[in-house]
Amino acid sequence: MTTRAPLARLGSTLPQLFFEARSRYGDYDALHRRLGIGWETTSSDEFFRRSGNIALGMRKFGLNAGDRVAFYMNSDSEFVVVDMGCLISGIVDVPIYLSQAPEAVHYVLEHSGSRILFVSNAELLEEVRPALRNLPALETIVVVDGPAATAEGITVITLRQLERMGAEAGDAAAVRRLADQRYPDDLATIIYTSGTTGTPKGVMLSHENLASNALYTYQETGKYRFGPDGETVLSFLPLSHVFARTMCYASVAFGSPIWFTTPDRLIEDFGNVRPTVFATVPRVLEKVYAKIVERSNEARGVKGKLARWALERAVSHEMGDAPKGMAAVKHRTADKLVYAKWRAVLGGRVSMISAGGAALNGDIVRLFDAAGIDLLQGYGLTETSPVITFNRPATNRPGWVGQPLPHIEVRIAEDGEICTRGPHVMMGYFRDPDKTAEVIDDEGWFHTGDIGEFKDGFLRITDRKKDLFKLSTGKYVMPQPLENVMTTSPLVEQAVVVGAGRKYTTALIFPTEESLRKLVDDTASPLEDLVLNPTVLAAYADLVREANEGRSHWTCIKRFRLVPDTVSIENGLLTPTLKIKRNRVRERFEREIESMYVDGECKPPVVDLPQQTEHGSHAH
Repeated sequence: MTTRAPLARLGSTLPQLFFEARSRYGDYDALHRRLGIGWETTSSDEFFRRSGNIALGMRKFGLNAGDRVAFYMNSDSEFVVVDMGCLISGIVDVPIYLSQAPEAVHYVLEHSGSRILFVSNAELLEEVRPALRNLPALETIVVVDGPAATAEGITVITLRQLERMGAEAGDAAAVRRLADQRYPDDLATIIYTSGTTGTPKGVMLSHENLASNALYTYQETGKYRFGPDGETVLSFLPLSHVFARTMCYASVAFGSPIWFTTPDRLIEDFGNVRPTVFATVPRVLEKVYAKIVERSNEARGVKGKLARWALERAVSHEMGDAPKGMAAVKHRTADKLVYAKWRAVLGGRVSMISAGGAALNGDIVRLFDAAGIDLLQGYGLTETSPVITFNRPATNRPGWVGQPLPHIEVRIAEDGEICTRGPHVMMGYFRDPDKTAEVIDDEGWFHTGDIGEFKDGFLRITDRKKDLFKLSTGKYVMPQPLENVMTTSPLVEQAVVVGAGRKYTTALIFPTEESLRKLVDDTASPLEDLVLNPTVLAAYADLVREANEGRSHWTCIKRFRLVPDTVSIENGLLTPTLKIKRNRVRERFEREIESMYVDGECKPPVVDLPQQTEHGSHAH
C-alpha cells in the first residue's frame, strides 16, 4: 500500500483532499469510535459513500450552498462523516460546544440562522431542548444515533433517513459534480468563539483556510508517516474547536486511521489504541507531568532515588544533541528503567504530540524529549485556522511556539502585539463587519491580541494583551508566566493572578484535592479546614516563591489564598478550551480577593509572603 504524501499546497478545497486521499490510499479502516465497551469502525469507502449521501440528502431537503446547519454532536466518527457531507454540498456547518449553557446555544442557533440541527442522540436532544424556542429559521432536527424523538414545531428525522434520501437522489458521479462546484475561497464553517469575555463571535473559515493549514502542519514535521500503515491517531479534543478539527482534516488527507475517545476514557484508551501521534491542550500534559513528579517524590528506597534522578535528568535535558560518552550510558539507563514506563502510560508507541491552546512549561517539553517523544508546541487562534507557528522536531525550542508555516507572515506591532497575515486568516466575523475591521487592518494583518517577541524566525508568547493588567503604581503585570509555574505542581488545579488597579499582585490558588490530602495524610477532614492547615499553607507558599523567583518585584505575588472550590467549564469559570474566564473568577471570588488587600498583618486564610527586591530576591 502506498505511503505517498499529498503535496502541501495552496488552492484546495477540503472535499478535494478527501477524494485525493481515497484515490491514493484505497479502502482502509479510517474512523473508529467508542460504542460502550467496544469500537465501531467506518471504512474509507463507507466514509465516502455516507458523506456523499448526506450531501445529496441535504440538497434534496431543500438546502442550498451557503445555508447553515448546526451540530450539537459528540466528537466522534459521525461528526466527521456529517461534516464532510456539508463540505461536499457547500452547506456551512456551525459546531456548538456541548458544555455551553442553553442561552449560549440559543444565541448561536439564532445568530447563524441555522436551518437544520444535527444532534448525536435523543439524550443530547433533551439537553438542548430548552434552547430551541423562538428560532424561526430552524426547520429540522436530525438525530444521528437511535430513533427520532419529537420537538414542538420542528420536524425530526434520523440521519439514516437523510442518507436514504441522498442515495435515492443520485450516485457517486452526482456527489463528485457537487463537490466540484466548491472553490477554495468558499465559506466552509462558522465557529463561534467560546470567549473569555463578551458575546461569542462567529469566525468564518474558508476551505483554503483549513485545507492549507491541515496540509502544511503535519507535512512540516518532516517525520509524519503517511498512509494507513503509518501513524495511528487518537483524538479526544472537542471537534467543535478548530484545533482538533484541522488536525482531523490532516489525518484524513494523509490516510491515517483515527480513533475517537473522550477525556474520561483517555488513559484506558492510550493502552487500547496505542497511538503514535495525538493533539492535546497543555493542561492535559501538565496533569501527566504533575503525576510523574508526584509518583517520583512518593517512591521510596532505591526505586525512589532512581525515579528522582531520572526526573532531574529529564527536566534539565539538553535538547537537540544526542548524549555522548558517559552521558549516553546514563541516558540509556534512565530510559530503560524509568522513561520506558512513562511511554507505557501513553501506550508505548507515541512519537509525536501536538500541543496548542495555552502556554506550555518548558520543563514538560524537555521531559518528553528525554523520553523520546517530540512534544511540539504551536500557536494560533480560531481566527487563524488555527496554526500560525509551531516547533518542528529538528528545531524544538522549549518556551517558544516555533516558526511560521509556509506562506504565513508574522510581525510584532509597536505595542508588542503579534500580527499575522496569510492564507490562514479568517474571512471575518459572521454578520459583524465592525468587529472584523477591529482585528483585520487594511493591509490584511490580523491582530491576535497576544503579546510576544519574534526572534531568529521563532515566536514566543509573553501574555494575552487583554490579560495584562496595571497596578495602581503604573506597573504592568503579566499573569500567565506566574500561573504556568504554579499549575505544573500536582498540588495546583488552577491559579489566577489578580491585582488590576491594586498596590500589589496577589493570587487565588485552587488546590488539587487528592494531592492536598496526600500531603497531610487526611482523607476525612473538610477541604475548607485543610486549606488552613499550617503544613498545607507552607507547601503552597513554597510554590508561590518558586513562581516569584527571578521576577521584577512588582510582578511577584505578595499574598495568596487557597480557595476550597473548583474552576471548571461546568461552573462557567473556564471556556470549553480550558481558558480562564478572569472576569467571572474575579466576580465570583470578590470577597476572597478583597481579603488579600486588607492593610495590616495577614493571617490565614490569607498568606503573606516577603516582599521582593528589584531583582526578585527576598528583602530583609
